[in-house]
Amino acid sequence: MVALLAATLDLPLRQHNELLVAAGFAPVWHETDLAAPELARVRDALDYMMAQQEPFPAVVVDRRWNLLKANQGAVRLVEFLVGPLAPDAQVNLADALVGPDVFRPFLVNWAEVVRYFIRTIEADAASDGTAETAALLERLLSYEGVRPLLKAAAASPAPDPVLSMNFRKGEVSLELFTTIATLGTPQDVTLQELRIESFFPMQPDTATILRA
Repeated sequence: MVALLAATLDLPLRQHNELLVAAGFAPVWHETDLAAPELARVRDALDYMMAQQEPFPAVVVDRRWNLLKANQGAVRLVEFLVGPLAPDAQVNLADALVGPDVFRPFLVNWAEVVRYFIRTIEADAASDGTAETAALLERLLSYEGVRPLLKAAAASPAPDPVLSMNFRKGEVSLELFTTIATLGTPQDVTLQELRIESFFPMQPDTATILRA
């Protein structure tokens, strides 16, 4: 009955486990470290996808936007904007986007991008009900200017078909839009929560710069 309820409610695997535990049963879905040997084929697939995206950026993140993998296009973009990262640095892309000191100084349309992004984090927090996602949302909302931004009236929709991220550093302008992919039919909590975000040039000039 618990499994039937979880399936009917279309619960994510993590919440399915929590429902089982609350009912007095053991969890049935594993949460495997991405580096584990049994996930080697999945890692190969992720690496293949990111390699195909070169020279444009691509990253793999977990549910709370902790960076797990990045291709060379992503590394070059970040290093161009903010300088080299420390070896083995722990990067949270949500903090990097919303906070004041990483991407914000270079993101011309920061307000529009962050307004949309925070809504996705709110949806995540509502759907998974975990303290960790709630803490991420609260941390993002605590950054300067974010709460007033959400209360302000949204700007009129732009004529572009997708919302782009418009970076500018010196004389260089980069306009990028993103796609987010997930794994099909995952049977592991870690794999279900993976997101593969790929960045594409919005303008020919951006493509030329990234290829160079």
